[in-house]
Amino acid sequence: MAMAPALAERAGAVHEVPPGRVDEIAGALLDEVDPGQLVVALGGGRVVDTAKALAAAHAPGERPLVAAVPTTLSAAEMTAVHRRAAGADTSLPGVRPARVVNDPALSASQPDAELAASAANALAHAVEGPATVRASPVPSLAGREAARLIGTAYASGGEPDRDTLALAALLSGYTIDSAGYGLHHVLSQTLARFAGVGHGQSNAVMLPHTLGALERRGAPGAGALVALAADLARRAQAISLRELGVDEAALNSYADAAAERAELDAIPPRPDRDELRALYAAAF
Repeated sequence: MAMAPALAERAGAVHEVPPGRVDEIAGALLDEVDPGQLVVALGGGRVVDTAKALAAAHAPGERPLVAAVPTTLSAAEMTAVHRRAAGADTSLPGVRPARVVNDPALSASQPDAELAASAANALAHAVEGPATVRASPVPSLAGREAARLIGTAYASGGEPDRDTLALAALLSGYTIDSAGYGLHHVLSQTLARFAGVGHGQSNAVMLPHTLGALERRGAPGAGALVALAADLARRAQAISLRELGVDEAALNSYADAAAERAELDAIPPRPDRDELRALYAAAF
């Protein structure tokens, strides 16, 4: 809020999103949001997803309008994917923000390590989308351009080009919203949910290992991005699951949980539990 004070000053009410799960946070705020209001999400993916969940608790046609001002490269502002608010009707469709203000001074403002982790998430969006059964030409081209831009942004080896990263995140979000998730995001989200690893770091630590599996499933040029993904993991301080404090004995349970995710059906051939376990082991 200190970086965008006018938003808070003009808001009818300000709710600071606490740490925790989106479904629980949104559930606690349901009584604070009425249809007809404009809900503006200023923050990272968890904040944006909370706003989407609040709107999705209302029936279509009666929903608050959601605007998003992202402060990370999560691209949550570009998708209708999110958890539902606790206590809300989970059968209602998801919400995509109607308005997005992507200012690189905000969306690419994270410190270096967090920015690299967020860039790894964006790169995963760009690469995984073209490999799903919902892939189509224009979003796939957007994903390829997003991947190119992320490589360009980090090409100097020093401070990344943050304006370029902001554009890449938008394009990658468009890609994944159209095409959906698959193997990589299932593995990363399972770590974030059950292993206590941050969302960005989960993506960063897994991506160098999942790129080969994505290339085998038709993601064009995925294998050529391993060096870039490894550099992002190094910058994100997410070299291995061991260094992130993950218990090796728990990898079996994480693979079991990941194997049950329906999103794996979208990325043929559907990875089985043994392949998922092997990818976790490679990242360990």
